[in-house]
Amino acid sequence: MDIKKEGSLAAPTRDIVDWNSDEYLNEKALDAEMRRQFEVCHSCRRCFNLCDSFPTLFDFIDDSPNESVDDLTKKHFEDVTDKCTLCDMCFMTKCPYVPPHEFNIDFPHLMLRYRTYQENQKKLSKIPKELAKVDRNASLARLSPSIANWSSDKKNKLTRSPLELMTGIDKDAELPKFEKKSFHDNFKNISNKLNKNAPAYGRKVAIYSTCYVNHNNSKVGVAANNVLNFNGVDTISTYPGCCGMPHLEQAQHEKVKIQSENISEELCKLIDQGYDIVTLTASCGLMLKFEWPLINPENKNVKRLSKHVFDIDEYIVDIANKEGLVKGMQEIDGGVTVHHACHARAQNMGNKARDMLKLIPNVKIDLVERCAGHGGTFGVMKQTHDTAVKVAKNTVSAVKRKNNKYMASDCPLAGKHIKQLAQDTNINNDEALHPIELVAKSYRL
Repeated sequence: MDIKKEGSLAAPTRDIVDWNSDEYLNEKALDAEMRRQFEVCHSCRRCFNLCDSFPTLFDFIDDSPNESVDDLTKKHFEDVTDKCTLCDMCFMTKCPYVPPHEFNIDFPHLMLRYRTYQENQKKLSKIPKELAKVDRNASLARLSPSIANWSSDKKNKLTRSPLELMTGIDKDAELPKFEKKSFHDNFKNISNKLNKNAPAYGRKVAIYSTCYVNHNNSKVGVAANNVLNFNGVDTISTYPGCCGMPHLEQAQHEKVKIQSENISEELCKLIDQGYDIVTLTASCGLMLKFEWPLINPENKNVKRLSKHVFDIDEYIVDIANKEGLVKGMQEIDGGVTVHHACHARAQNMGNKARDMLKLIPNVKIDLVERCAGHGGTFGVMKQTHDTAVKVAKNTVSAVKRKNNKYMASDCPLAGKHIKQLAQDTNINNDEALHPIELVAKSYRL
């Protein structure tokens, strides 16, 4: 195939993130690469409606003296980079020049490279890096979750305005609530009724609960466990720590590398015992499958783990296709709007949330395939919250038009963000459900 033609039909590939090399952080080399890729983007512009990075870049060029990439300054680079949430949608859905095309355009990883340069220059804000320490923060919040949740409640005007002044966390942003006991610690108390008559009996799954489910929403983990057990899958819980996506967003590659080594070592021990590894959050699945091998390519455990990780939706669909699911799903009382989370799409596995929900009898499904704009801390910091709301506008409008009873998303923060903005709807749950919760509901589990 001739990759010189516009719009290569070859499957997108990615280069190793050579974050530890002198070339990666070399200011002159980075400047040249930023201008090279920006020139291609400027000449194409089909990504203008994805996020705020691209219209910001194009406005800078159009308003420059010579309408040229050559006119851009370091400040322009910083402003464009600040708007990127690393959602990967330009890479996955729009850009015709991603590798293996000779233009070799990978805008998200270019933004990551520039952010790494900023981190090396001590120019990144400290607060998001503190927020990225999710396990530590959860441990502290768990000392008194009622006080932590009360003080972080968006409706609490007594605390949220001072919190905004002290930390830069926007007072209007919804923040996750902490549970008194983690999913992993409470797993032994969850009903584990293994259905030995199920077609998939003999499968074994280690549920990697991910930091959000483990600390903030154990209902997703309970639903996943119940559905798996009902379908004959023996389950255990594992949580060696956060996957490091929050650190990646802050260009802290060394921390991601350490997490990848520690966690993959533990999970590979479970693989040796015959367990499949199932994740419950799209971003975490993306990290284990794709980002870790690019950041830590020489680690054997990281490589091996990437081939044994499944998203929960992906895993249930696999059971349905191979052994067959246990019969007994019943209709649910209302339609479902499925938000195809960006980091689920970036796993290049198709829309497994939709495919799984289609297994529910007579279910009405409407699909929304736009970015929610949240992007980890991007959606909560005052500096970027308004932009996150702006990016989510079309997504929220689509959700409102569908006006189904349920909304589901594989990304909990995206779901929370959308639900916060989609107030005038028929959706009866406080935030977006995970698709596996609707399967559990259908089974009456």
